[in-house]
This record gives sequence, structure tokens and C-alpha cells, in this order.
Amino acid sequence: MKARPYLIALVLVVLVAGLLVVFRTPGSDPARQRRETSPQAAVEAGAGAGDAYYPTDGNSGYDVTLYDLAITYDPASKQLDGVASVTATATDDLSRFNLDLEGLKVSDVKVDGRPAKFAQEGDHELVITPTAPIAKGKPFTAVVTYAGKPTTVNDASLGRSGWQISTTGGAFAAGEPHSATTWFPANDTPRDKAAFKLAARVPDGWTAVSNGLEGPVTHDGGWTTFNWSEETPLATYLATVAIDKFEIARGKLPSGAPILDAYAPGTAGSKKPIQARLPEILGYLETKFGPYPQRAAGSIWVADQIGFSLETQTRPTYASWADLETVVHENAHQWFGDSVTIENWADICLNECLASYSQWLWLEKDGTNLDQRYRDRVQELRGRSSFWAPKLYDMGRGNEFRGVYDKGILAMHALRKQVGDDVFFKALQSWTAEHRDGNASWPDFENHFKQASGQQLDGFFAAWFRSSGIPDDQYLLPVGVRR
Repeated sequence: MKARPYLIALVLVVLVAGLLVVFRTPGSDPARQRRETSPQAAVEAGAGAGDAYYPTDGNSGYDVTLYDLAITYDPASKQLDGVASVTATATDDLSRFNLDLEGLKVSDVKVDGRPAKFAQEGDHELVITPTAPIAKGKPFTAVVTYAGKPTTVNDASLGRSGWQISTTGGAFAAGEPHSATTWFPANDTPRDKAAFKLAARVPDGWTAVSNGLEGPVTHDGGWTTFNWSEETPLATYLATVAIDKFEIARGKLPSGAPILDAYAPGTAGSKKPIQARLPEILGYLETKFGPYPQRAAGSIWVADQIGFSLETQTRPTYASWADLETVVHENAHQWFGDSVTIENWADICLNECLASYSQWLWLEKDGTNLDQRYRDRVQELRGRSSFWAPKLYDMGRGNEFRGVYDKGILAMHALRKQVGDDVFFKALQSWTAEHRDGNASWPDFENHFKQASGQQLDGFFAAWFRSSGIPDDQYLLPVGVRR
């Protein structure tokens, strides 16, 4: 995700004014950050995957392997009707289990073809009780029929996310940490990645664009159905659908992977020249991060002044203000965030610090001296305590997107200079290879760089990522960046 700059400044002002809700910072005990649910607790409850910032997000007791969705959406009425087939494997003995769904009404649930009892509780819990318990290790499929007018999620840091009505009359789903549950039932935790299929039925004249590879398009009685398939596992917040009267452009990467770009009305003229550089951008990022980890590429350009652009998997969603650096940023996320996904929201620097640093790498490609740029920025910011205040790891709920876009860039350049260019880029490539299509934590990243560099690095990581305030000069100005 890349936030619009003025929104970041606004958030800082709001935080200083004390208008945000006080957050609870998790303790240092790793068990508290990643709680494991006992089999008995999973049988009895199952709500919450264990993230310390969002304890009711996601669910325990099962692992999803596929979301297979069929939705019908009418832009005129703003009504969505859906059938979600969720295939999973029980990781505990389950007498009941939960999915997350917000603002939509469920009318029917079947588990393995048999009617199941269900109840919608709290803000987003769909509690499902199958006719017979599901044994640990057994695959099962829950089919949920639901409908309603999807709602948005108001985020204190970045404004509205989730299902949004576009100014052009269509709709799109994007946002983090919450988005998917505004339009389909899901195990809404980044830890549970799954394949994703979507059949989106819209009135003739409208187009539905989603993740992955496009499939056949069918027509029936004034309606058109668009089919999409993403076999590479994705986290639920990276799933999207966008419905508009798009102009579609297609191409291919040198590898043969398909590119599909979707331009909402009024965006193609200014955005096509930027998006045309995607093969160049991905080719350059491959030299730094390793092979492109996705099966498809492209973009969704909305006509709206939303507060962020987002790395929706294979096909980032761009606000109308997005520029070339935003395209670099969101495609760097295809490695950092999409392929290698965080375990906890406290780990968000793994996504945003690295994607933000990719913008500097792009400038370096064009001749910018990053060491000089770094020294100038440090000199400019030395006395600005508000810049150095945010922690970059375990920053507390509500603060995930403070610091990671600006302080995070300096921190990554300092790490590069601390370990040297050769170690830095080789370590990034081995990181993306080892954790491809999986999950990782910030402590994993620290250990990875300690091993790759042969340096102890505890003091460095404590100064830059785990603490507030400006780092001491030995970490602020590593040997590699000194004059």
C-alpha cells in the first residue's frame, strides 16, 4: 500500500492531538503475539486467529485452500448476491467453526452438501455448526449463500476501505487490514493464504476485473459473467474485484506472463503512459529481488481520490493520484507482502519499508546518488523528533502505517550500508526465495540478515526498528554511508 502523502501528515496531526483511540501494545512474549488455540478451544469457539492487534480477525481450527466465489452485482441498485464455496482442511476436531463476514445477510449454509446451522454474531462472525463434527485432518467445503448492499470499513489511518462505490458508478474492493469480509465470507487473517476463483456477473456494458488470470466471458439475458482464477495463494486482504465501464489493455511480460490493465472512465489518457513502463519496472525489480513471483501482472485504475493505492495480488489498485513511483511501490509488493506475506500486522514493515525503499532503488537506476540523498535527509531531519518517533516493528494497533513510508526508507538504506550492497541484495533474493508463497515475521527477517551478513546486528535493529527516537550515530551513519 502507498498512502497519499497529505493523509499521512493528517494522521500525524490527529495522533498528536490525541484524537485516536489509545492502542494496546502487545507484550514481548512471542506466545502472546501468536497464540495457539487448543483443540478443545477450537471445538468450542474458533473465533480469532491470534493476532495481538486484531484478536477477533480470522479464525482457528481450519486452513483454507480455495475460495470459489460467484457474485452478481447491479450498480444501479448496489445490491450484491453471492455464493461462496470455501474449501478447507480441519486442523482441530471441529464441532463448529467461524468465518468472517461484515454487513451482508446469510440465508443458507451447507457443509459437504448437507444443511448446517448458522448464526451471525457481533460485527463479523458467521458461526457455522455442521450436522456432524469434522475430524482433524479432514477436508471439507462450506457453501455460504448471502446478499445485501456491501459496506465500507472506516480506517483511522487511511480512511475508507473495503467495498467502495466509485464516482463513475461502479464499485471496487480494496483496503487493509480489512477488505475481503465486506464482500465475501473468509478466514480474514494474512496467515491463511488460499487460491482464489471468482465468477462476477454484472449487467451488460459493465466489466468485472479481479486477481490472476482471466477466463471465459459469458452472456445471458442482459448479464455478462467474467471469470478469474488466481492459483498462487493470496491473503484475503489482497483479493479484489472492480466493476466499471473499463477500457481494457492486454500485453505480455518477456516471460510470457499476461498483463491486463483496466482503466476506469477518464483515466486512460494520463495513466496509460505510466502503466506502459510495467515490463521495465518488473524487469528492474527482478535484478534486485529475484524472479517475479506472480503468474500475471497488470493494474486497476479507479477514477477516485481514495487515500491509498493497494498491492491487490497480480493487479494493483491505483487511486487517481497515483504516479510512476506508486507503480514501482505497488509492484515491489508483489514480492514483499503478496508472495512473502506477514504473519502479524506488527510485521508490516516487511511490506511497506521494503516497497517504499524500492522507490529509492528506482531513482538510483536513473542516476540518483542514494548515499548523498540519505545524508541530506538525515541532516534535514535530525531535529525533527516527530519523524523519528514511530517504531517500525510492533508499533501498536492503529499505528501500522506511521513511519513505514518515510523513516522505513532510511532504515532500509542504513541496513544496506551496514551489511554492504552484495550481502544486502543477495539476502533479499534469498529471503523472497525461501518464503515464496508463504508467511514470515519481522524477527525472521532480522535473523535472516544476521546469518547472511555474519554480523550480530541486534543493536542496529533495536535502534532503527524496535525503538522510538533517532538512532545513535554508529547506526545512523554506518561506515558504508559516511563521507
